[in-house]
Amino acid sequence: MAVETQAKPNIQGNEQVGYDLSLFFRLRMMFSAFWNSAVRIKLIALVVALFVIILVTAYVQVLLNSWNAPFYDSLARRDISAFFHQLGVFGIIAGSLLVLNVVQAWLNQMTALYMREGLARDLVDQWLQAKRALRLASSGLIGVNPDQRLHEDARNLAESTTGLAIGLVQATILLLSFIGVLWELSSGMVFKLNGMSFAIPGYMVWAAILYAGSASFLSQFVGRRLVRLNADRYSKEAELRFALMHANEHMAAITIAGGEENERRRINLDISAVLAVIRQLAIANTNLTWVSAGYGWLVLIIPILVAAPAYFSGGLTFGQLMVAVGAFNQVNSALRWYVANFGPIAEWRATLMRVTDFRKALTEMDDKTPMPHALVFDKAAPGTMVWTDLEISTKTSDEATENGFRIAEGTVTINAGERVMINGDHGVNRRLLFEVLAHQWYSGSGTVSLPPMDEMLFVPHMPYVPGGTLREAICFPEDRDAYDDAAVEAAMDKVGLARLKSRLDTQARWDRLLDTEEQKAIGFAHLLLAKPKWIVLDDPLEGLEVDVQAKLSALLSELTDATVIYIGRSDAYMQAMSPRILHLQALVPHEEVVAEAVPPAPAQEEDPPQVKEAGSKKASTP
Repeated sequence: MAVETQAKPNIQGNEQVGYDLSLFFRLRMMFSAFWNSAVRIKLIALVVALFVIILVTAYVQVLLNSWNAPFYDSLARRDISAFFHQLGVFGIIAGSLLVLNVVQAWLNQMTALYMREGLARDLVDQWLQAKRALRLASSGLIGVNPDQRLHEDARNLAESTTGLAIGLVQATILLLSFIGVLWELSSGMVFKLNGMSFAIPGYMVWAAILYAGSASFLSQFVGRRLVRLNADRYSKEAELRFALMHANEHMAAITIAGGEENERRRINLDISAVLAVIRQLAIANTNLTWVSAGYGWLVLIIPILVAAPAYFSGGLTFGQLMVAVGAFNQVNSALRWYVANFGPIAEWRATLMRVTDFRKALTEMDDKTPMPHALVFDKAAPGTMVWTDLEISTKTSDEATENGFRIAEGTVTINAGERVMINGDHGVNRRLLFEVLAHQWYSGSGTVSLPPMDEMLFVPHMPYVPGGTLREAICFPEDRDAYDDAAVEAAMDKVGLARLKSRLDTQARWDRLLDTEEQKAIGFAHLLLAKPKWIVLDDPLEGLEVDVQAKLSALLSELTDATVIYIGRSDAYMQAMSPRILHLQALVPHEEVVAEAVPPAPAQEEDPPQVKEAGSKKASTP
């Protein structure tokens, strides 16, 4: 039979901390996510509207700056009629800017909203692709605390991207708008020195560029550590959040064991790690403040000092001086946008790195090069399941498999309608076989030929009870309306949940309200509703009362059209099903097999060739 799928191995132990990706690659990845999202049209419309508003706002700001000349000249002339006229002009300009600012603020918020929607939905869609979330959890640090990346990092990235992108566009448009004004004003600045008159083309423009450039260089030099520190902070914050959530979820067990003090120490270590990073951030931000605040105060006087020689030489009127100062400040603000936003940009880049690393890990989860010693999955003939030379290792590396187990009966064929129970040697991790059949474990050798996955239903040792209504929990993973009320209530009667029928549509934390027996009963209720052709159970009867085990085993025996494979030990299942028994045999480490198979050789003599060959065969196939 042709092999259809080469399974990807579990990559436990590989700690994918991040990818060495360029900023352009990361931006292109996020643009692709937004472009393929359902909010693409809304985002395009909002971006166009924002661009138009920013253009109009820049134009009105140029008008406001030009208004400075007649206004201050009227003050210098003590012309009261011109003064009040210019106040009226100011009212019109300021009112227009107010309306434009309000509209832009609303568009900013809507853009951030739809960016977050597109990003969050894309990440969740990628995360919950079949098998990806589980594989990611075994991929090292990149799979730790995915909720932080899906929630906080997605929110931060959407909001900061919107704010920074709009600020950059606005600064660029202001720069283009005012640099021409400033250049024109500079042409009228004539300097006199030792009886000589001369002009410097674009004098004020070069002064603004020099001032902003020096601020940018110093900010880059002082704040270069901020990107890494912010990435570390987000990582440590996520670990602390997970520790708090984990302790809260298991508080009953912690309290019963008297482990509050132990848990307190653990959480305090996480708090200390967060505080240590924040201290480093505080120092880095304080150093950056020397630059940003210093240049911020100097800008109050620098443009006047730059233009003062031309003013005192008579080359500028007082009104023109104020226009030059206003234009200098606008050009300087536009040029210093990077400086003023160095901290937010560092945070944005750190968040972008975390989100894109996470998304890349997810999108590449199905494309990883198979590691050695991976199981081969195949499609079985109709009505059968076949395990050929199946060995499952409990740990894998790039070069060798380590201790595991195999099927003692060798190659096994299970036919439709059979009842099977699988036991194992002491210390054998039977649960790995359950995960293999569910396509969740890939380390080992041999071929696993399975029926179509949509014909199989897997009942884990402890069922997942999702948040929401009890009906949703019973129908999971199908939709809540997949089964009618009569069928759901009949299933609840059979598994012993009749008392909860009146609360089928009640929203609650059912995973906390129901005890272990009732949670397992929910899994059996779904099994009765789904009526699968193949049922694989991971010892769900373990730990239940004898009468409950008998009741649930009797329900399994009524499913005459289903093949039932029980992985574990249960007397109740044995009595109700009379199953075929299979055994999981622990693999003996290779060195022990060789030692047992090949006696010590006599001194100064070589083993006969046939002995060497036999030992080699046993060592390679324990």
